[in-house]
Amino acid sequence: MKILFVGGGNMCQAIVGGLVAKGFDAGAIHAIEPFADTRKALDRLGISSAPVFDVADLRADVVVLAVKPQSMKEALAPLAGRLNSQLVISIAAGVQCADMARWLSNGTSSYHNLVRAMPNTPALIRAGITGLFALEGVSVQGRVAAETLLGAVGETNWFEREAMLDAVTAVSGSGPAYVFYFIEALEQAALDMGFEPPVARKFALQTFLGGARLAAESDESPQTLRQRVTSKRGTTERAIETFDALAVKQHIIEGVKAACLRSRELGEEMRKAAESGVD
Repeated sequence: MKILFVGGGNMCQAIVGGLVAKGFDAGAIHAIEPFADTRKALDRLGISSAPVFDVADLRADVVVLAVKPQSMKEALAPLAGRLNSQLVISIAAGVQCADMARWLSNGTSSYHNLVRAMPNTPALIRAGITGLFALEGVSVQGRVAAETLLGAVGETNWFEREAMLDAVTAVSGSGPAYVFYFIEALEQAALDMGFEPPVARKFALQTFLGGARLAAESDESPQTLRQRVTSKRGTTERAIETFDALAVKQHIIEGVKAACLRSRELGEEMRKAAESGVD
């Protein structure tokens, strides 16, 4: 399988690193990347790269679109009407399959061998999770190829409705920021209670790491695990009662829902901007 990346930034490098670590031939990967410094990073991964598209790049079996959402239409222009059966995988947030299919059209019909993926930043350390959606034109082999690529940087999960990728964006795409936000708060609480800064960070990080690992390795729900730590009239109960009085859980839920709504809005805004020629 030959792979062409359009865009060679962090996510491209993460996927390439994961593939190579699993034994994939780096010589079968090529990237189009305009920035020289980024191409040097790609060189260190053992893959070839070039600043502009060449017709020879169409020999790829899979094309991965790893550009910024607002640059998608421009990035697809050299490929429009030139693709045959190549699988196209987009990892750009918000850009809908219908728009990409139209931009890749040959003038008479849209291109439907398309998979849309929503990875998250822990993919950079191969601990990510990616939501996937495929158009009906994608074969079983195409789905397997998409799983292979994104599985190189973490877990994958298919969704039958593209609209669910807005929810994926809100839960896991933005999710690492929520984790960091909670760690910030725990670290600040430790500082307020007299911890030295390095020790405060160590306790906040390790507590979160340990708790997440315990939840991941347990067959019990997070709710059950929380209840086991929460003794009657104890310290944890007092903290949870305070969180509940402040509606912390509900506010988190509402925040995630707001992120989902914003994902939908951004997708529509980007579509309108691309169609009007506005950057």
